Amino acid sequence: MGQSLLAKAVAATRGPAPRAQRAAPLSEGSVQGGLRATVTACTLKHERVMILPANPSSPHAPARCQGKTEQSHSRRLIFLKSDATNFQARRVQIFQLNEHILVFLVDKAKMEDNLPVNVREYQELAKKALPKMHYDYINGGAEDEYTLRENIAAYGRILLRPRVLIDVSKIDMSTTLLGYNMPSPIIVAPTGSHKLANPEGEVATARAAAACKTLMVYKRRDVSATLVRRAENLGFKAIVLTVDTPVLGRREADIRNKMIAPRLANLEGLMSFDDNLDSEGGSKLERFAHETLDPSLSWKDVEWLKSITSLPILLKGIVTAEDARKAVEVGAAGVIVSNHGARQLDYAPPTIAALEEVVKAVAGAVPVLVDGGVRRGTDVFKALALGATAVMVGRPVLFGLAARGEAGARHVIEMLNRELELAMALCGCRSVAEVTRRHVLTEGDRIRALL
Repeated sequence: MGQSLLAKAVAATRGPAPRAQRAAPLSEGSVQGGLRATVTACTLKHERVMILPANPSSPHAPARCQGKTEQSHSRRLIFLKSDATNFQARRVQIFQLNEHILVFLVDKAKMEDNLPVNVREYQELAKKALPKMHYDYINGGAEDEYTLRENIAAYGRILLRPRVLIDVSKIDMSTTLLGYNMPSPIIVAPTGSHKLANPEGEVATARAAAACKTLMVYKRRDVSATLVRRAENLGFKAIVLTVDTPVLGRREADIRNKMIAPRLANLEGLMSFDDNLDSEGGSKLERFAHETLDPSLSWKDVEWLKSITSLPILLKGIVTAEDARKAVEVGAAGVIVSNHGARQLDYAPPTIAALEEVVKAVAGAVPVLVDGGVRRGTDVFKALALGATAVMVGRPVLFGLAARGEAGARHVIEMLNRELELAMALCGCRSVAEVTRRHVLTEGDRIRALL
């Protein structure tokens, strides 16, 4: 069976082979220019066929993978198939096709037997699947990465206060946002460059969940206006305006890796960029940001944006009461407590620590959402208890996307929803409305109790 599958795999890379002839091995010339351009994967009835380099140090191997061991190299090409998972020996048959090519026959049924059980396990798979430059870009933060660590750690310092002897046989996680009903308060955060995690990029993420879309006001307002009109024409229901990027934060991992700014399909035909941007002393991403981000961005630009669209506008990047009140004054439809995934200003407060301050400042005038640091359904529960209307999840979805494509992104969202449902049941909350401030104990609460 292996040989017949092997022949089919070879034939798939060259076109149909004559019936009377056995498919010939790939020639050296057919893999010139790097296997990324020539790798073919065929979905058969029960198995996955992937054609990969036999020797990661070969000149025919993708440059991004040269010098890796065969095992790590194969893992780093997981992204070639959206539903591939980890390569363990008991699940994979390996055939040597020629000196350059290996064929991996992966039993798809067995792949589902050992799925990750939490976001952290997906993160480990993503780290193995992605080139270091791309993983560092997705996972990294600004400067010392203090805020990056605190975004997660701050959730761990909030304790839950469960109520018991309540009938929780039926749990309703539905909620509303901007007048729209949602089955869950968990939303995919507006993040960019999904193709760094998986070739299908935002398309795969959108299929996994109805993702929010985000807008950055560019130096050229005509470009921003065009993007707004495009969003309206495509039927989007709201615009998320990122307000914490007048300049790019100092992301030292990207500087070390000389990170290249990913191409933005939305800007094709609207802006042109030099492919040979000088990256000396920094990353090409920094140069790209310098040419696009606008340090003069101010509250008057929110008013300008409101003047060109009837869509509700949510401001993403609010972490203080002062800015929250100003957002309400200028007519924002909602605010998102966010520190840009700790990628902008290091030593900014972790978002869950800033959430209650913002909620009190808006005093119910607009919905408040929060992102950053969410890794568990209990984290979502804590944010709801502190006043969030909905909770946005960014990196975890990208980890799932990197590890298993659309299926991984969907599984991450499903896991978080199941964890939230469990937390609600164990805390005695039958609906999102029943999740209250009395269900959590923060550091501040413990300090005040000692006074």
